[in-house]
Amino acid sequence: MSGLRMRTLAVAVVAGVGATLTIAVAPAEAAGTPHVRAGETVPVYSYENAVRESVWVQTTLDNDDDGVPDRVAVDIVRPREAADKRIKVPVVLEASPYYSCCGRGNESELKQYDANGTITKQPLFYDNYFVPRGYAFVAADLAGTNRSTGCEDVGGREEVLSAKAVVDWLNGRGRATYADGTPAVATRWTNGKTGMIGKSWDGSVANGVAATGVEGLETIVPISAISSWYDYQRYNGVLRAEDYPEYLHQAVSGRPESVCDATLKELDEGSDDATGNYNAYWAERDYRPDARKVHASVLIAHGLNDTNVTTAQFAQWWNRLRVPKKMWLAQQGHVDPFDIRRAQWVDTLHRWFDRYLQGLRNGIDREPAVSIETAPGTWVNERTWPASAARSVKVALGDGDGTTGTLGGRSGSGSRTWTDAPDLSEATAVAAPNTAVPGRVAFLSAPLSQPVRISGTPSVKLRVQVDKPTTELTARLVDYGTATRVNYVAAGEGITTLTTESCWGASTAADDACYRDTVENVITSDHAILTRGWQDAAHRVSLRFVTPLQPGRWYDVTVPMQATDQRLAAGHVLGLILQASDNEYSTPQSTGATIKLDLRGSSLTLPLVGRLPAPGATAPTVPAAPAATRLAPQKFQPLLP
Repeated sequence: MSGLRMRTLAVAVVAGVGATLTIAVAPAEAAGTPHVRAGETVPVYSYENAVRESVWVQTTLDNDDDGVPDRVAVDIVRPREAADKRIKVPVVLEASPYYSCCGRGNESELKQYDANGTITKQPLFYDNYFVPRGYAFVAADLAGTNRSTGCEDVGGREEVLSAKAVVDWLNGRGRATYADGTPAVATRWTNGKTGMIGKSWDGSVANGVAATGVEGLETIVPISAISSWYDYQRYNGVLRAEDYPEYLHQAVSGRPESVCDATLKELDEGSDDATGNYNAYWAERDYRPDARKVHASVLIAHGLNDTNVTTAQFAQWWNRLRVPKKMWLAQQGHVDPFDIRRAQWVDTLHRWFDRYLQGLRNGIDREPAVSIETAPGTWVNERTWPASAARSVKVALGDGDGTTGTLGGRSGSGSRTWTDAPDLSEATAVAAPNTAVPGRVAFLSAPLSQPVRISGTPSVKLRVQVDKPTTELTARLVDYGTATRVNYVAAGEGITTLTTESCWGASTAADDACYRDTVENVITSDHAILTRGWQDAAHRVSLRFVTPLQPGRWYDVTVPMQATDQRLAAGHVLGLILQASDNEYSTPQSTGATIKLDLRGSSLTLPLVGRLPAPGATAPTVPAAPAATRLAPQKFQPLLP
């Protein structure tokens, strides 16, 4: 039960014994709004009888070059009784490319229509839950997808502005028509206050629209979302997959063949696989520099072990935002919090929208801003992120026994040399760190004398000589020690879907609000990858251009790792594993380079709460565990965000 509901119950009990209370009335409740009671929205409107309609919103663009402004297809479910009483309601908006190709949610739901083209089923529970509570739910097909015209440009201007056009229309600044061409006027039924929500690509659109500063967008809820498409498809100059933007476009496109050939060409040429450079194409798809334009409140949810939309996406966005914000960080991979902690998430989402779309002062903005899953099923609330107690700690790399190095103490005077082994798997690279493995080097801390926490973005500075003009460099932080952990590398990325269902809202025969229950997939493993990082050495100076290395010269190359928040138990050992190219999380452009690492000029930087123990002269022995207890990912394949 939420704190708000507990306080409401307490008021009722006290009032029942004759106490006299003065209760502050929320703005909407004071105005006699029927869907607001005791400071929260309640289900009073019929979902079955709701208005279901489709409109086409006109944009200012024409990237399919047919001489007609591109139009965005918008499917709406809104409370009929509110409209009949001339009560204007706010909007929950999800703009997505997935409504006809791939589906939404754990059960991959698609939009469905009747014979007349009227929407009968919207994916997910948002309309089922929120429409009876005095919200409209609006699902927009991004330009070039499903029933919209234009061409999907994968994070670009067309995509963002097509969704922005819907917000403008909801606020009376745009034009739309019904299928028969008659005008559709949103301001007859909505007050324009809009909240955008979505997981993955959908949440990325919400970030992009918020970064335009559009008026009327009051809040966004980006779940496992992208804030920089360069960082989604490149790792500091390292190619994630060849022809990735073109693949994404073709996966979601709803246009006839050849209509969008010009856009495909622009995606191919602009993304520039040949160099991996950050250029004007990627700058258009980077929302972070415009975080200062965001005036909407932001509720972020992300998996700390998300290897699809990696954690730099939330971390760099979160740190730039200067608006009311809140965040959930779970131990899963690319998973919606609805399938991790369902009841608590629905309650949080309900209260968040009530606060920022209905104007109800329910206190959610005064609660701890960050909720973090520290171990399977264990959550803590904190004031901010990264942890306020985290300090940047520089950790030296020691020579150890000449094979396995040490973490901490004085910088070692030795060196390490290895040759790129593009077929070296992560499982092999991190296993048995006390033995020599071709293509990787390992450094270990002493066993921890007390628990420590890594909260933020680690990095490793490597002083290297390379015998080729460039090489890819990969770094991993590993927690060596047996523990019960979320099995995020398995199918489901940390959850198991059950056969039972639970229902979250009202239903019709065509659109029920019931979804299969889930539980965390938990495994006992001997180690865990805490975070990973990649860097193309020729992009060490700038991501905008290549600066080749000269054989025989020493260079400093920093490998930034993905943001994380993980706790290591006493007795565990922290490991740093270095290799060159990585065939599981990228498409290696291996040069076959041999790398020499100067230990004295290299170091690991950790955002640390607590202390690492002083190292011994040699690294501790980490027992090799059976392969069955290791978390081993599969080779990378192009993914839909």
